[in-house]
Amino acid sequence: MSAEILVNVTPQETRVAVMHLGIAQELHIERSSQRGLVGNIYFGKVCRVLPGMQSAFVDIGLERAAFLHVADIWEEKQNGNLRPIEQVLFEGQGLLVQVIKDPIGSKGARLSTQISFAGRFLVFLPQDSHIGISQKIGDEVEREQLRQKLQPLLSEGENGSESGGFIIRTLAEEADSDALRADVRYLRQLWHDIQQRARTAAPKTLLYQDLNLSLRVLRDFATQETTRILIDSRETWQKMLEFAEQYTQTVAGKLQHYAAERPLFDLYAVEAEIERALARRVDLKSGGYLIIDQTEALTTIDVNTGGFVGARNFDDTVFKTNLEAAQTIARQLRLRNLGGVIIIDFIDMDNREHQHEVLQELKKVLARDPTRTNVHDFSPLGLIEMTRKRTRESLAHILCEPCPSCKGRGEVKTAQTICYEILREIVREVRQYNAREYRILAAQSVIDLFLDEESASLAQLSDFIAKPVSLQVETLYMQEQYDIVLL
Repeated sequence: MSAEILVNVTPQETRVAVMHLGIAQELHIERSSQRGLVGNIYFGKVCRVLPGMQSAFVDIGLERAAFLHVADIWEEKQNGNLRPIEQVLFEGQGLLVQVIKDPIGSKGARLSTQISFAGRFLVFLPQDSHIGISQKIGDEVEREQLRQKLQPLLSEGENGSESGGFIIRTLAEEADSDALRADVRYLRQLWHDIQQRARTAAPKTLLYQDLNLSLRVLRDFATQETTRILIDSRETWQKMLEFAEQYTQTVAGKLQHYAAERPLFDLYAVEAEIERALARRVDLKSGGYLIIDQTEALTTIDVNTGGFVGARNFDDTVFKTNLEAAQTIARQLRLRNLGGVIIIDFIDMDNREHQHEVLQELKKVLARDPTRTNVHDFSPLGLIEMTRKRTRESLAHILCEPCPSCKGRGEVKTAQTICYEILREIVREVRQYNAREYRILAAQSVIDLFLDEESASLAQLSDFIAKPVSLQVETLYMQEQYDIVLL
């Protein structure tokens, strides 16, 4: 499959679009002021141990303390029998930890004491000793060949301080022994440097920060399928070229500087794709559509036939809509970076064979997703339950914030509802304060209603409290905002 990677760089942020056949499949955004934390290694300080949750809060210098569960303490996992966390950690203890999940919403970062960091072809596990193989490499013969290729490289120049385990990444399929050897040396030297800094580090010190997004493109995103990588910043292109020539030589020839006047993301219609990825509704080519709702607990996706009436009978219409929806859903999950629990409500299908084919189609397209997914069969209610690993914020959480009018509810109280709230509030104020006059400050829509349909209600209240009530439009107020001024 033809694949390209677009890298758009400004001083404020870097944006990456992974394209297949000219269509955006993934979007990654990193802002200079808000770089992701996953992969960072800190020398933290335990600030609170919670026996009831078998967890601890660890201060690593962020706004919120990070969260460490006893099951993520490497030494305990190795023992095979988890001790109570109060027997493992104590307040004030210094601890080498790595971020495995970024802070999401109101939740702090998730930590682990099992350290790992990635090279181009290998993931290094300094506390372990085994050689693992990526699950995406399914051929047993190939898995064994890769293991045999790596094994002799691990003992070259090894001494007491150089050991550790490795996981062979999917990209290692295209690597020769020299490339693997270079990766081993790079990762071991990196771990040596981290240990040296940790010996003299004060608590809450950042010891290692993962590569920035533009360099992670070379390490994590570029594959054999990638035909070229377009970068619209000459400075970034040069830095990526230097990194590629040192660590990822097979990718260096694919790097191209894009210098045309038309913005790179406009040329490939990525800007329009971003706007669509922030919308609640996703239209299907057949005329059907999806409704995607993201909450803190889970994401729901509802499939509707819409205007699609092209099939010979209703069952075929439903089946074809659901098949197209399965393909679109898989792409939208990657594009929006939706993770956690996901509930999909396909259009009801009475035919069990149709259900099976839709499920298989969903699994097939999700198999291309580099993020781990787990899909269950149709539930008795006709729903698909699935999970997608969540390690960073979704696209909407990066680019958007809750509406100041509705506070994230997705709807606002009507002007009439606000009118009645104001009338009740004035009655409460009258019982507490003896003002000469009461003035209502509210949005234009609310004031207009008081002057028209609710004018009788306002006059009735004024007679009841025996005080005048005046109106004033506040152009900056949202519909739910109002104030009552005592004069």
